[in-house]
Amino acid sequence: MEYAKILEEIQQDLLDFPAIGKVTTTIPELATINPDKFGIHLTTINSIDYGIGDSEEKFSIQSISKALTVALAFSFLDENIWKRVGVEPSGTAFNSLIQLEYEKGIPRNPFINSGAIVIADMLVSCLKNPKEDFLTFIRMISGSASIDYNYAVAQSEKDTRFRNAALANFLKSFGNIENDVDEVLDFYFHQCSIEMTCQELAHSFFFFANEGKTKDGKQILTRSQVKRLNALMQTCGFYDESGEFTYKVGLPGKSGIGGGIVALYPNVFVVATWSPKLNKKGNSELGMHALEALTTKTGMSVF
Repeated sequence: MEYAKILEEIQQDLLDFPAIGKVTTTIPELATINPDKFGIHLTTINSIDYGIGDSEEKFSIQSISKALTVALAFSFLDENIWKRVGVEPSGTAFNSLIQLEYEKGIPRNPFINSGAIVIADMLVSCLKNPKEDFLTFIRMISGSASIDYNYAVAQSEKDTRFRNAALANFLKSFGNIENDVDEVLDFYFHQCSIEMTCQELAHSFFFFANEGKTKDGKQILTRSQVKRLNALMQTCGFYDESGEFTYKVGLPGKSGIGGGIVALYPNVFVVATWSPKLNKKGNSELGMHALEALTTKTGMSVF
């Protein structure tokens, strides 16, 4: 497969794409990003890399981190994590309070904010030094020691934390947060602030496409666990646009309001894109279009 040629074609096609999306303003620090950035990086299961555009520029991965925290929690707790968070699509906004009340404090899945906060609580319980240990985990699976938190973004999230704080306290009222709420939120804001390049992001998700093994052969999850998390990314990874992504792209993946998207074709490749302009559902407009073009041009999807 001529991936380099295909990525070049996609980048050229995007020049004529009438992008109307907007950079997020919900986190003030992210609103300062150049809206015209675009990068895409694909790494094959044979560890051959193809990058184009701004693929080597770091950006805040935001909710993409939720797939990595749930993987780490799954490695510690296995099926026990599903006692506190579900595996169903939400059908509502990622920061909805209404659904959480209706379902008595059990978030619909680990990719909406309430579910990710419960996963963060699990990791605060499992890890001796949560922020340091999680960062060590990310550097290990990516093979990049330069990955770090963006502390300005984390502080910006803390300064505008009101809805997430409401979710966390609501979860606490149902007994679904075991640790101190402020400690859990601090970890959650930092996990979302992690910065990576498209290349580092694709490498970080390599184990999802490689039956649980990283690029250098470390076993992170079992084949069965990876199958389940890939299924969860397929059905829930794009909030209430997950069905649209499945229909148009046909790959499991995860998005973030920093403009990043990562998707994978098991046993074939992982691809990461970055473009800060978001559509009305909070997903990268050009990223969605680029990945649809990728699976169309290659004929590769899980369906």
